[in-house]
Amino acid sequence: MSASLPETAERVEYCYDNLNGSCIKMQRSSSVKMSLYILFGFGAVLTISGNLLVIISISYFKQLHTPTNILVLSLAVADFLLGLTVLPFSIIRSVETCWFFGEYFCRFHSCLDGLFGIASIFHLCFISIDRYFAITIPLKYPLKFTMSFIICLILSGWIVAFVYIFSVLYLKANEEGLDEFVTAISCYGSCQFIFNTKWGLINSLIFFVPCFLMMSLYTRIFIVARKHARKIEISENRVNISNSSSNKTMKREQKAAKTLGIAMGTFALCWLPFFIDTMIDSFLNFITPSFAFDIIVWIAYFNSSLNPLIYAFFYPWFRNATKLIMTCQILTVDCTNMNIFDK
Repeated sequence: MSASLPETAERVEYCYDNLNGSCIKMQRSSSVKMSLYILFGFGAVLTISGNLLVIISISYFKQLHTPTNILVLSLAVADFLLGLTVLPFSIIRSVETCWFFGEYFCRFHSCLDGLFGIASIFHLCFISIDRYFAITIPLKYPLKFTMSFIICLILSGWIVAFVYIFSVLYLKANEEGLDEFVTAISCYGSCQFIFNTKWGLINSLIFFVPCFLMMSLYTRIFIVARKHARKIEISENRVNISNSSSNKTMKREQKAAKTLGIAMGTFALCWLPFFIDTMIDSFLNFITPSFAFDIIVWIAYFNSSLNPLIYAFFYPWFRNATKLIMTCQILTVDCTNMNIFDK
C-alpha cells in the first residue's frame, strides 16, 4: 500500500503542465490575481489614455507647436507605445508568474521595453538642455533650437536607443560569461534577461550620466530663474506695457522649466531602483528574488502614467486642451488656431 501525501501539502503548479523543463508557477489566490489585474490594468489604461491626450493636444493645437513641446510629444509617444505594446504582456507575466508568448517574442518584448525606457532618458535629457538655453540665453535660443534641430535630436535619440538595445539583446552580449548560469535558470515560461557586470555597468551609466547632467542643468536653471523673477518683480512695479508682455513670456518659460524639472525628478525616482538593482545584481550573482524584481519593474513602468498627471496639474494649456478633446469640440469647431493658454 503506497503512502498518501498529507492533505496540507500544496500541489506544485507549472507554467506548462505537459512540458518537461517548465517553470514552476507561483500560487496565488483568485482574489489576489484579480486585485493585481485591476491595479496593473488601471496603470496601463492611464498610461495609454493620458499620453494619447498629450499627443493629440500638441499635434492638434498650432500654438503648442514649439520646440520644447515637440520633445514632450516624442516623450509621450514613447510612454504611449510602452503602454500599448509592452504593458499588456507584462501584466500577464507578472500576475500569472509565467510567460506564455514564446521565446522569440520574449526577446522582442524585452527590446521594446528597453527601447522606450532609454528613449525616455534621452528625451528628458534633451528637454533639460532645451530649457537651460531657453532660460539662460533667451535671445539666442530661437536661433539655436529650431524645429529642424529638435527633430534631428529626436531622431538621434530614437536611433541610438534602438541600435543599442536591439544589438545587445539579439547578439546576447549581455549574457557573455554567464552561459552556465543562464542554462541553470532556463525553463519554459520564463522571460527575464540578465546582464553581466560589463553591460550592467554600461546600463547604469546610460541612466546615471544623463541624470547627473539633468540635475546640473536644472540647478543652474533655477538659479537663473530666481534672478529673472526678481527682475520681473521690479519691472512689474513700473507702468510699462511692453515689459508686461515679455514678463508673461518669461514667467511661462520658468513655469515650463519647473514642471519639466518635476517630470525629470519623478522619472529619476521611479527608475533609480531598477538601474541600481540591475548593477548590483550583476556583481552579486543575481540575488534579487523574482517578486521583488517585479515590484521594481512596475515602479518604473508607472512613471509613464505620471507625466500626463504632472502636466494636468501644472499646465493650464493641457487642462484646456483635454477639455476640448474630451467634449469632442475639436470635431465640431475649428479650434486648431485657438489661444489655448488664455482660454
